[in-house]
Amino acid sequence: MTDLPSKTARKLGLVIDLDTCVGCHACVISCKGWNTENYGAPLSDQRPYGDEPMGTFLNRVHSYEVQPEHGPAQTVHFPKSCLHCENAPCVTVCPTGASYKRAEDGIVLVNEDHCIGCGLCAWACPYGAREMDQAEGVMKKCTLCVDRIYNENLPEEDREPACVRTCPAGARHFGDFADPTSMVSQLVENRGGMDLMPELGTAPVNKYLPPRPKDDWDDTAPLAAFLQPVAQEPSGFLNWLDKALDKLPGGAS
Repeated sequence: MTDLPSKTARKLGLVIDLDTCVGCHACVISCKGWNTENYGAPLSDQRPYGDEPMGTFLNRVHSYEVQPEHGPAQTVHFPKSCLHCENAPCVTVCPTGASYKRAEDGIVLVNEDHCIGCGLCAWACPYGAREMDQAEGVMKKCTLCVDRIYNENLPEEDREPACVRTCPAGARHFGDFADPTSMVSQLVENRGGMDLMPELGTAPVNKYLPPRPKDDWDDTAPLAAFLQPVAQEPSGFLNWLDKALDKLPGGAS
């Protein structure tokens, strides 16, 4: 079995803002593109245009309908990838040492030359962040784009994970959690960043910022008068559309 480092010099990871993520999947596509073109082995697809398509992705986005205790229902988009846990169970169960956690920056990686595809790491990961590449027969996972963040041939602004670089909503942030003054540490402190399933004791490095509570409409608010509709009756295209809908069976309702 593989041992974990007793301490890492840095704790590189992601902060994901669930209040800002719009579920566009740009991070998924950029991750797939970058790793397929530049990773040690391509992220393969099987039957991409046929029946029961499947493929290997290091980052996925799930969407959920949630009902808060107060206020209307919300759609929450939940990106998920490897959390680079401090107590990574996927590392300690690996029989060949293929899965390991780096002491210099805390990134969890897979040495594909040593991976035998036994799947133990996938069983041990409580977050479902490991994926078996059916074509290569080895486990793949998020690397935090280790080939980007240390690449001195890239401009400084590009030395961050592809998913962070491409997010149009600014929902993903990358940095060192071992530095209390870093942007990611400050975001977690100011917004109440949370661990995913902390009761498991894996101590994930990646954090999530919870959705902010939605404001209820208040007629007495200072800006309320400016937010009221200007026209009480529809005009122009909306007037035509309203009349057209009224002519349908059952009316516009």
